[in-house]
Parts: sequence; structure tokens; C-alpha cells
Amino acid sequence: MTFRRKLAAVVICAVTAMWPAHSMAQQTAQPPAQPATQPPAQPPAPTRDPDQNLDGLQPDFTISALPTTMRLPRYKSAFRVTHRFGRPLGSGDFGSLASDFFGLDSGAQIGLEYRFGVMRGLQAGIYRTNDRTIEFFTQYNLMQQSESRPLGIGFIAAIDGTDNFSDSFSPALGVAVSRKVGRYAAVYAQPIWVNNANRLPSELVDENDSFILGLGIRFRLNRTVYLVGEGAPRVAGYDPGVAHMTFGLEKLVGGHVFQVNFSNSVGTTLSQVARGGTTNDDWYLGFNISRKFWR
Repeated sequence: MTFRRKLAAVVICAVTAMWPAHSMAQQTAQPPAQPATQPPAQPPAPTRDPDQNLDGLQPDFTISALPTTMRLPRYKSAFRVTHRFGRPLGSGDFGSLASDFFGLDSGAQIGLEYRFGVMRGLQAGIYRTNDRTIEFFTQYNLMQQSESRPLGIGFIAAIDGTDNFSDSFSPALGVAVSRKVGRYAAVYAQPIWVNNANRLPSELVDENDSFILGLGIRFRLNRTVYLVGEGAPRVAGYDPGVAHMTFGLEKLVGGHVFQVNFSNSVGTTLSQVARGGTTNDDWYLGFNISRKFWR
């Protein structure tokens, strides 16, 4: 064999020996590792408005007719029905009262109320009774009771007018102050000035305004049952008859509050409360039903 043939044979053997190793290296070679991708950041969960949380000692915006310091969450709303039967429970003998089903068969003063949370701490609403009185009201809650604040305070402004808000206007300004006592009670004071509490012409009367000092309590019997009581003595100004008083029993059921009450007057607007009742011998059966539209 010539030298050239020997050299060609050596080259062919070397290439043949190296080819499987080169092919295996290509097959076993792995692509470079890719950096781990981070999942997209999730937006933070929306924070629940603390005004939507149930306050077990203050489940409603009123005691019976007088305001509390309960806050209405922003852009939320609530509805209330008031009903005061027109026959006094002391009118006539027991048989006559029973035949009238304790006043339920008699006429009644009925009111419908709607309120709306305009902004945090500020609410406004409208209330109409079937004697054609319309009341517009607003309340701004300056502060709520907490560990550092001993009281809840709300500023109140309202005006009502008879004959579908076309006559005999009665504006009112006041403050609602609340204090929760332990886990069982909330007490209230509501100093309120009411103009035109006396509907007689001003030239015929000496006093046209009333200044009332509302006082109230809500006592918790168990988790959802309460005793309520309120009074509105007139401390200055027009002071006819007797001061408004109400006591009752109420039940909290989800977003509803059902209240059965007994009052010495049928008035439920602030000016009607300021006018009081005729006598403490006349007590009227009634009820309130309220519904909150965020629970």
C-alpha cells in the first residue's frame, strides 16, 4: 500500500470514530436555562368601609323618632316606615278597645323615609307622613366613639312643611350625642332648636320656637333584642301639653329592625316631637320598620 493510501485510511478511521461522539454531544446538549418569570402583581383587595360594619349597640338611625349617631355608608341607603295608630289605648272601656283590636282598626299616621349616604359621615333624606307633612333632613357625624374618643357626635339640620311642603315651615337645628356603656346600652342626648313649633300666627302668640332636650336609651337584652326609650322635654320656648315620650321593644333581623312602641303622641318629625302630646293619659300603639340596603 502506498503512503497516500495509508494516510487516507487513517483519516477515514479517525472521522468514523469521532462521529458518534459528536452526534451524542449534539443530542444531549440542553438549551440554556431561562430566567423564571414573575406572575403579574395582583391589585390590592378593596378596603371595606368600616361604616358598613354592624354596631350591636346602635343598630338604627333613630331611637324611635329622635336621631342617633349611626353613620350611613357612602353611596348606601336606608328606608323606614313609621306607623302610629290614632286611637288612644285609654279611650273607652276594655271591650270597646278590644273590638277595635286595640286601635289597629282606627286610622293611623303613617310615614315613609328614605336616606342616602352622600359622603363618608354625611347623610341626607326625605320623610313624608300621611298628614301631608314633608321633612327634609341631613346629618353630619363629626366623630364616632372609640378608645380615644368618649362620645359620638352628629350635627342635625331639618325642615318640614305642611300641605306637601307648601305651608307652615318648621326648620330645626341640633346635635345628637351618644355614649355606649359597656356591651349592653347606648345613651343619647339631643339638644334641638325648632322654629315655628307653634303653628298659630306669630302676632297671636308670645312663643314661636321650642328648645327641646331629647334624651334616649337603647338597652340590649340579647344579641338582637333591645328595649328603647326616649323623651323630649321642652326646656325653653313654646311648651304646650306634655313632652313627647316613647318606649318600645325592637328586634334586629339582618338588615331589618322591627320595633313595636307606645307613645303619648303620634308625631314623628322633629317639629311634631317638639309640640309634644296632649296628655299623659293618652298612649298610642305604633311600630317602626327599617331596612338598610348594604346588609
